[in-house]
Amino acid sequence: MDKGKHAQHRLHDILDRIRGNPTEQTDGSVSPGEDAEKGEDDRALTSLRSMVEGNRNLDIHSMIRDVRSMHEVSGEDAANPAVQEIPAVKESPVAVPVEPYPGEAETAPGPAPTEESRPAPESRVPAIDLDDIDALQGMIDSIFGDEGATTPAASRLNEANNGDIAGLTDTPAATPAAPLATATPKKTRWSGGAVPDAEENGESVLAGITDAEDIGALSELILPKAATFDVEELALDQAARDAPLGMGSLPPEIETLWKEAFPTITEEARSVVIGKDQEKKAGFLGKINLFTKLVRKVEEYDPRRHGPLVDLAFTPGPGIEEVELYPVNEPYAYIRIIYDNASHEYTYEVLEPVLSDAEKELLGEIKSRLFEQLDVNTKDISRDGARKVLRDLSDEIIQDYGISLTPVAREKLFYHIERDFLGDGLIDAIMHDKFIEDISCDGLDNPIFVFHGGYESIKTNMMYTSAVELDSFVTKLAQRSGKYISIAEPMLDATMVDGSRIQMTLGKEVTAHGSTFTIRKFKDEPITPTDLIEWGTFSPLSVAFLWLAVEAGNSAIFAGGTASGKTTALNAISLFIPPLAKIVSLEDTRELKLPHPNWIPSVTRDSFDTGGKGAIDMYELLRAALRQRPEYICVGEVRGKEAQTLFQAMSTGHVTYATMHADSVASVVHRLENPPLDVPRNMLTSLNLVCIQVQARVGGQRIRRNKQIIEILDIDPRTNELITNEVFSWHQATDEIRYSGKSYVLESIMETRGWSEARMREELKRRQEILEWMRRQKIRHFRDVSKMLISYFRDPDAVMDVVRHDLYGEGASQ
Repeated sequence: MDKGKHAQHRLHDILDRIRGNPTEQTDGSVSPGEDAEKGEDDRALTSLRSMVEGNRNLDIHSMIRDVRSMHEVSGEDAANPAVQEIPAVKESPVAVPVEPYPGEAETAPGPAPTEESRPAPESRVPAIDLDDIDALQGMIDSIFGDEGATTPAASRLNEANNGDIAGLTDTPAATPAAPLATATPKKTRWSGGAVPDAEENGESVLAGITDAEDIGALSELILPKAATFDVEELALDQAARDAPLGMGSLPPEIETLWKEAFPTITEEARSVVIGKDQEKKAGFLGKINLFTKLVRKVEEYDPRRHGPLVDLAFTPGPGIEEVELYPVNEPYAYIRIIYDNASHEYTYEVLEPVLSDAEKELLGEIKSRLFEQLDVNTKDISRDGARKVLRDLSDEIIQDYGISLTPVAREKLFYHIERDFLGDGLIDAIMHDKFIEDISCDGLDNPIFVFHGGYESIKTNMMYTSAVELDSFVTKLAQRSGKYISIAEPMLDATMVDGSRIQMTLGKEVTAHGSTFTIRKFKDEPITPTDLIEWGTFSPLSVAFLWLAVEAGNSAIFAGGTASGKTTALNAISLFIPPLAKIVSLEDTRELKLPHPNWIPSVTRDSFDTGGKGAIDMYELLRAALRQRPEYICVGEVRGKEAQTLFQAMSTGHVTYATMHADSVASVVHRLENPPLDVPRNMLTSLNLVCIQVQARVGGQRIRRNKQIIEILDIDPRTNELITNEVFSWHQATDEIRYSGKSYVLESIMETRGWSEARMREELKRRQEILEWMRRQKIRHFRDVSKMLISYFRDPDAVMDVVRHDLYGEGASQ
């Protein structure tokens, strides 16, 4: 049903109320005809005005005269009982320019005609008696009917009524606004499914969520005034966007400002958050390395003198070409990407030092002796210390055999020993590759697959051919993660030492091809807002909007599909939290990394036995977090009964950020309201923002984008629908993120802080300039970005002086 039909039905409802006809109430009762009492006509006309795009300045009488102008005196019109003559309508005392009637000269010189300068309408056009309801209804039918829709006046009214109304922010089309208060509430998507007869542009309209624009006719629903002013989007020279992303540092002015402005945040506190390498246990190493006095000095390997360890020469076969070659653990491991023109496939080749048969046999002997002689508590030693112990013991074993090795051969052996004892074995080189997002081993005699940031899913030249070796490696991964895997419990989810997530199976109990593992790699350096803007995931204006929203304490959920960038966006946006606010994060696996000193990171724990004893799930962590008086709560993923407690925390004033799997606001609401989350709809209004993340393709390249930023405003008290407002949306055809021009969150911030519209525009412009300046200066490490944000939080004018001087130069207009 099109919008014109909806409007026609609403106008007919008004006419029925003017006549005094009984209408059905929401509770099923029938009201008597007292609606036809004195004053109802005026209220009906007021409702009529609100339906025509909420335009309070619309002159209804002028509109009716425009409609009458369509019916020139003719035989057909004379026979129409709806066309009658009435006295002249009282003219407005204000001379308002109006459009010429049909037949008036459009090119006539002189000022535009006004209501006062026009002749009386009854001398030119047929009239309609406003007291004759049947005539008025006939006029409405002529406006919205198919026959009259092409007339100029009808077109003007239809355009007014069918104004540019945003549809459902996350469904194919907008849910039509409900009728007036006497109408029966329609079933929502969650109670009665999709509305079967509501279609727009050929797509079904889903109820349950409606846009703020759709409720303009509801006089009894009170919403805050929206900030509908235009916001200036920063448009500087974007030539630097194509430059390779390096790592910059803060200028001396900002560093000085940081040191002078924050004496309360000690270097010790910040070093705890940032993390330092453990100090070497010199005393312990001294005890371990007593035997080194007896070992003869061996010449150390020097690449410049002894040559490379890895042969990088490439002899391509037919149809094979080298695409890329780069180091991942220089000088020991390199990666070569090759392309097969016949199969149109890429291959990921790991290049490591190659051992001869004699060297392999010697390596096996050294490993056996090391297993017998090593007796080191790894808790008391750093990685560098363990590396030195392995090298010294290996040298001693080699000398026991009376073998003399060249520096190159010795270094090759040391690399394989360290890779297998301290590293990740066969996949150690892949784990060093910063472009790899996922590593997947599908079983014995199957190549290992990786997901590369530039080439997506490709196979490698590595595979496990021994079941004993693969089972041993999976068991070792579980032990390093502090977990246990066995034939009795052959499946395990864990977090590796570096923070990577891993899922593994043991043997052929649940996977036919033997043990498997899938690693979701963890980035050492968290993604920052600078990175999100550089990659086009967010626009500078949308990040500036979120910056203001986070500072003001608005809760948000980041939703999207797998690998769409939900947690990445959450971690980046969390940098906008005020510097000394107390933060508690809750996760299944550690992914969030914040520079805030007053931050408590907490993770869940599995049970110690099969009965579930000792398990600490997300719900228990959240209950404990609420007793810690947090100002901000960050939840890795909402997927269980903790959702109710989370929304209770929102309702009591705790600012919350979380992620969940959903591809639209409708999906978010659907998941929240149904098992196992079971959050009541009236609690959803505690949520302020929903950010939808998406993984898509533009120009054949896989990208991640912020699809929508949507505000949750309120619940329609009659239809129980959530009222939403889309602030930003991504347009895939042009790969642009556009601002809709309206934000209730910005309006709330303006009222809370006492800002004018000009002040809000200036604040958004300033923050865009800071973000763009950091992008150009390649300030992307989370510590430096945090320093910049906190510096602006404490002394914005000093920071803006530095930023605008670099962006515009001296004397440039600001």
